Amino acid sequence: MDRGNFELEKRENVKRQAADTNLKRTAHDFILQQAQYNYTYNFTWLGMPIIQFPQDIIALQEMIWSVKPDVIIETGIARGGSIIFHSSLQKLIGNDGIVIGIDIDIRPHNRDAIENHPFSDNVFLIEGDSTSVEVIKEVREIISERKSVLVILDSNHTHEHVLRELEVYSPFVTKESYLVVLDTIVEDMPDHFFGNRPWKKGNSPKSAVRQFLQENKRFTVDASIENKLLITVAPGGYLKCISD
Repeated sequence: MDRGNFELEKRENVKRQAADTNLKRTAHDFILQQAQYNYTYNFTWLGMPIIQFPQDIIALQEMIWSVKPDVIIETGIARGGSIIFHSSLQKLIGNDGIVIGIDIDIRPHNRDAIENHPFSDNVFLIEGDSTSVEVIKEVREIISERKSVLVILDSNHTHEHVLRELEVYSPFVTKESYLVVLDTIVEDMPDHFFGNRPWKKGNSPKSAVRQFLQENKRFTVDASIENKLLITVAPGGYLKCISD
């Protein structure tokens, strides 16, 4: 089978699995059941903890290879694995791309681990509120004349904060690139999963995405990604930029 026919078969398989309600229910049941074990804590990227489903990691790799952005911006750093993931892919692409990581609290041991990693020389870390005027100004200065930008939002998951991030970071995203909102799955999980944290159904990244898309026509949900993955923290959160 040549590559063209292979890709055609793959697209047909994705369509069929996306229409399989039993399979989708099984995938969602897995997402619910894994939470008690902190399943996403189990993985690393080049030695750094990367707190994501492997499926989403692969999807982001495919996206970054396809877009080949000059800049990847991520809000929410956690233990740094995703920052090193992005930076290593920028190295593999070979276009001198950079990574900007933003977090309101970059703990010293996490900063040290990132900055001392072999793939950190193209990384810029910014500590502060991702939606503040000061942080946005610093991001703009770092980006400077770079042309292609991809943004990933993974910080505070409340509706208000994510909506504000969408408003201030979406203008950076260039046509044919992506604005990825992680943890939209919060909307589809029982409230008790989140303990005393404020996010829940109706106050989640997905509810923010829904409002944002009503007001901003530059982006559309790329449902082909979640249809392919089935297991993802970002249903409805892979947003493709379709206009300048």
